[in-house]
Amino acid sequence: MTGSALIPAQAKAVIFDAYGTLFDVHSAVGRHMAQVGPDAARFSEIWRTKQLEYSWVLSLAGRYAPFWALTEQALDYAFARFPDVDRSVRPLLLEAYRTLDAYPDVRETLHALRAQGLRTGILSNGDPGMLDDAVRSAGLADALDAVLSVDAVRIFKTSPQTYDLVLQALSVHASEVVFVSSNRWDIAGASAFGFTPIWMNRLGLPDEYVELAPSAVIASLEGLI
Repeated sequence: MTGSALIPAQAKAVIFDAYGTLFDVHSAVGRHMAQVGPDAARFSEIWRTKQLEYSWVLSLAGRYAPFWALTEQALDYAFARFPDVDRSVRPLLLEAYRTLDAYPDVRETLHALRAQGLRTGILSNGDPGMLDDAVRSAGLADALDAVLSVDAVRIFKTSPQTYDLVLQALSVHASEVVFVSSNRWDIAGASAFGFTPIWMNRLGLPDEYVELAPSAVIASLEGLI
C-alpha cells in the first residue's frame, strides 16, 4: 500500500523524467554565473529551450542524434545569441551539465517510495553516458531500479516508443506506472500513453494541454510521499 493518496493502489513503479525534474538544468550556468555575466539566467533559459526544440524537430523529421550532441549545439546557439559571453567558459559549462545538481527533495523521495514497495526509475531524453554521470555524481544509483534512455529507440519524448521502454524494462502495464515530470509537454505524452502522470510544477507555471491533463500537480517531490 502506498503512502500517498496521489499514487494509485495498483501502481508498481514511479518513473521520473531526469532533466528539470530530478536534476536542476540551470545549475550548470549557476556554477559559473560570474563568468557568464549579467545575462546568465536568460543564457541558461535559451540553452535549455533550444536543447528541447532540437529534439522535437529531429523526431518529427524522422532523424536522431544523441542528446549530448543537441546539448552542445544548443549551448553554441546560446553563445551566438549572447556574443559578449566569453566562449572560454564553454568546456566548464559542458562539464557542469554532466554533473547537474539534484534537487534537495530527490534522494529522500526515492528512498521513501522504495520503502513502500514501489520500483523507481528514470526515463530520459539524455543518452546513457549523460545519465550515468548525472546519477553517479548525485549519489542516486542505489535509489533507482532502472535508468532508461530514449537512445534505445532513437527517438525523443513524446513518442509512444519512449514510454514503452518502461513497460519492457519493468514488465509492467501502463496503468501500473506513475510518471513524474516537471515538463508539461512530457506529462501530456505520458497521459496519452496511459501512465498516471503527476506534474512536478516547481515554478507554478500555468496549465496547458488541457485534453491531456495530469492526475495531480505537486510543487515538491515530497508530495509523492
